This record gives sequence, structure tokens and C-alpha cells, in this order.
Amino acid sequence: MRTITLIIIHCSATPEGRFLSAEACRQDHIRHRGFSDIGYHFYITRDGEIHRERALEKVGAHCRNHNTHSIGICYEGGLDANGKPKDTRTVNQKGSLLALLRELRRQFPKALIVGHHDLNPMKECPCFGCVAEYREL
Repeated sequence: MRTITLIIIHCSATPEGRFLSAEACRQDHIRHRGFSDIGYHFYITRDGEIHRERALEKVGAHCRNHNTHSIGICYEGGLDANGKPKDTRTVNQKGSLLALLRELRRQFPKALIVGHHDLNPMKECPCFGCVAEYREL
């Protein structure tokens, strides 16, 4: 198994009122970004379903310079209807994300939970303060 030091949370930058399934995200990563597969290890749709994507043993493609030692989690959403950054997580997504993070903390107790913007300030993603929200995990 890889050494995991970071759990990085992302949003899909999908506006409210639009949907981006896990498969659509995968196809976007393959067709438009040139990846071999979806870049995330987990993708959480608005209904709260956790889609297990890349195997944890495989390096992700979600945060430049941090992929080799991290796990990438993306939630569907992150933009308001006008395309502006906004925490659009549904109650179901919040619950699923919390449960997933608890599971990952059991497996990787020393890993830090951060947002993409914490590692790249040029990004708004995931459009909420993950470090503060999950400090107690």
C-alpha cells in the first residue's frame, strides 16, 4: 500500500441544477484531461451515494505534486446556479462524506484532511473550509 499523508477533498465544479454522474466525471477526465481514468478515489453524488473509483493502491490524478501520497475525494457540486463558488453539499453528501472520512481516518490515522484550495490557493475547490470542519476527526 502507498504511504498516505493527505486526504484531499474536491468539488466537481458543477452548478446547482445540473448533474454530473460519476461516469460523466470519468469520461470528462478521460476525454478532456487525457487521464486513463477518473482522477479521484471516491466520488459522492448529490444523493449521497459514494462511488468507489480508483483503487486506493493506485496513485490518483487530482492535485498536482500531491497525488503520490494522497487520496482524492470529490463531491458533485461546488457552484451556485450562476457558476460562482458555493458549498452546495446536500445533507446526504455531508453525511456520506463524514462517514467516508471516518473510515479513511481509521485506515490512515496520521493523514491530514485538507481541501484542494489548501494546497493550491488559486483554486476555490472544494468551496468550504474542510480543515476547520473536520479538525476533530
